[in-house]
Amino acid sequence: MKFLLFTFVGVVHLLSTNSGKAIYRNGISQKTFQEIKEEIACYGDVAKAIINLAVYGKAQNRSYERLALLVDTVGPRLSGSKSLEKAIQIMYQNLQEDGLENVHLEPVKIPHWERGEESAVMLEPRNHKMAILGLGSSIGTPPEGITAEVLVVTSFDELQRRAPEARGKIVVYNQPYTNYSSTVQYRVQGAVEAAKVGALASLIRSVASFSIYSPHTGVQEYQDGVPKIPTACITVEDAEMMSRMVSRGNRIVIQLKMGARSYPDADSFNTVAEITGSKYPEQVVLVSGHLDSWDVGQGAMDDGGGAFISWEALSLIKDLGLRPKRTLRLVLWTAEEQGGIGAFQYYQLHKANSSNYSLVMESDSGTFLPSGLQFTGSDKARAIMEEVMSLLKPINITQVFRAGEGTDINFWIQAGVPAWLDERC
Repeated sequence: MKFLLFTFVGVVHLLSTNSGKAIYRNGISQKTFQEIKEEIACYGDVAKAIINLAVYGKAQNRSYERLALLVDTVGPRLSGSKSLEKAIQIMYQNLQEDGLENVHLEPVKIPHWERGEESAVMLEPRNHKMAILGLGSSIGTPPEGITAEVLVVTSFDELQRRAPEARGKIVVYNQPYTNYSSTVQYRVQGAVEAAKVGALASLIRSVASFSIYSPHTGVQEYQDGVPKIPTACITVEDAEMMSRMVSRGNRIVIQLKMGARSYPDADSFNTVAEITGSKYPEQVVLVSGHLDSWDVGQGAMDDGGGAFISWEALSLIKDLGLRPKRTLRLVLWTAEEQGGIGAFQYYQLHKANSSNYSLVMESDSGTFLPSGLQFTGSDKARAIMEEVMSLLKPINITQVFRAGEGTDINFWIQAGVPAWLDERC
């Protein structure tokens, strides 16, 4: 039901009879809050129509079926891969066939990295083949691999305290999971911090609250002036095991082999479709998700679900025959997993018109039963959003959380455009 959030929040904002200015952006409005509240209340029938079509009508399960067809047909969609470009062309055709307007592709340059063959074997104190996944943009090892003793640490602070011990070793991070935003810093920065103290490679405990011996991949970032070292994620179980081993005084030796390699940037596209506004077509409400994924799964959750939820928002409005006053624009980003590369280039292309963006939205938190949305904007804008969400009481999705952000929309947030990200249970 996440597409209901996108559809309904978007349609109320779009159909508002407010003048052609973003509602309460920079504290400016030609209406009192009470007038806006009364206007929002008039959309009760629209809310019911959207809910009925999406949950009980012909659109029931449509976004799921569309997503299943794409991921079953294309599979993983790594930045720079032929599979990603195939998915983009399929979506370009799908959006045209859906009857949406101004369907087009905006060219961008994106990173092209491939992991190649990879392995890690514990040689001491016993032989143990470890599950690993190289991290995005990591360099590879020499063909013979890197064989070295391990230093296990639980934090960057511990690494600094034990810096003299790290030189010539493989640093293993066994950081505890607190929350994603805090813990993911070890994946992103782990290689750089290990290289600063002379490590040969780094292995990072997967950023997960639960594990079934499953390593997680993701992006990592090198830093200018710091040597690049190979880096990969290991399972929670292996990180914990090595911590136990060193606590008993065991010496651990690992042989790491990684065939990772970066290639010249590849050509790609952000995929765009619209329902053009009838009165203020130059003003935009943007909904979005990203089409790319990592190479070790179908990318159905991250972020196929978000991309197809965003498409469904436009489909529902079109099917109901609603014509917004402002333009509703769908953007399916490319190369989000590499750090929002496609979104950044979109922002660079369109930032001169940022004052015409009324609201930007992103779905990239996983596809589960929603409980509300995260919102970033003024207190007055938040009050309006709370009124909008109150119309979703029939399906109990009414909460408005703080700190709405997303890799693909943060550029617009920093420019002062109100934004929200879906919030799952």
